[in-house]
Amino acid sequence: MGTRARVSAPRGSSGNVVRDSALGLVPQTLDAYLALNRAIWERGPLPPAEVEVARLRNAQRVGCVFCKAVRYDLARADGLTEERVGMIDEAFAHSGLSEREKLIIAFTDQYHADPGGMPGQLRAQLERVFSGEELAHLSLAVAHFSGFSRCAVALGGMPDEVPVMEISLPD
Repeated sequence: MGTRARVSAPRGSSGNVVRDSALGLVPQTLDAYLALNRAIWERGPLPPAEVEVARLRNAQRVGCVFCKAVRYDLARADGLTEERVGMIDEAFAHSGLSEREKLIIAFTDQYHADPGGMPGQLRAQLERVFSGEELAHLSLAVAHFSGFSRCAVALGGMPDEVPVMEISLPD
């Protein structure tokens, strides 16, 4: 992760962490991204705590310092505690996370490793626990989060460490 930015953020401050990042240089595109982000959080069948599990695992896989530090208020209100967040690690399979949360992590890992090569056992477990609608929502969410995280990392300028912070869905 380089702390040297490849693109500078826009001048001024809107108070919105996303709009104040380099992504704010393209507001016409960012508006569509933020609308999709809101839809993923508010209009899909997965509850916010499960969406956040996928987002945080994606952040770990991509290595986005900022994304790893963010906690969405919707997920916290839905019951995702820092204790549970701490279980989203390499030992997740043996943690106190729910079966659904463990499968969300396994799906996210598979997405990053080889999205087309899903092992039959994982596919069967996912299909047993999640509806088709939930799996489609999870797929869209992970793809969206992966794209955003990779964009943030590619633009550079992130510090080596960011304190945990709670945010609301940006407008």
